Amino acid sequence: MSVLVLASASPRRLDLLRQIGIQPDAVDPAHIDETPLAGELPVPHARRLAEEKARAVLARHPGSYILAADTVVSCGRRILPKAEDEATARKCLELLSGRRHRVVGGICLMTPDGRIGRREVTTTVTFKRLSPGEAAAYLASGEWDGKAGGYAIQGLAARYVRDIQGSYSNIVGLALFETAQMLDGLGFGRD
Repeated sequence: MSVLVLASASPRRLDLLRQIGIQPDAVDPAHIDETPLAGELPVPHARRLAEEKARAVLARHPGSYILAADTVVSCGRRILPKAEDEATARKCLELLSGRRHRVVGGICLMTPDGRIGRREVTTTVTFKRLSPGEAAAYLASGEWDGKAGGYAIQGLAARYVRDIQGSYSNIVGLALFETAQMLDGLGFGRD
């Protein structure tokens, strides 16, 4: 029987998997350093972190499928941080206001027989120009806490999103179509 371990602390990723009928057998966050390397661009950064998370958890769950992901919000070549305080969230909102940005999802699946699947999914998001009152209200909500780029599209920030090109679930935390295709393609659930 296939055993799937989700290498993530994100409740959103777990909810997204459940949405498509996939219930991991275990959730085991990797707890790796997510600091971008000097000069690292958004797509390679997301790819590297997803794979590092999978490798970190693989050693604890031999014989299992390990699914890991990372979400990176970027403006141009600049990687926005995960907002851990209001000042960081404010800077992110100021940068995103009235602009288009990219959300890059890195996905890595390691199989019990040593195969590795990797995908990067990019979604383009356009924010309306935020008034000072709108930005203050969003900051006061606290919803930004721990979110890449300082916002959660599945919450209050949805009212500021003018346009999305690509996968909505990628913005939330895991591109579901690509994840399901990878799981199927690498044999998860066939035994």
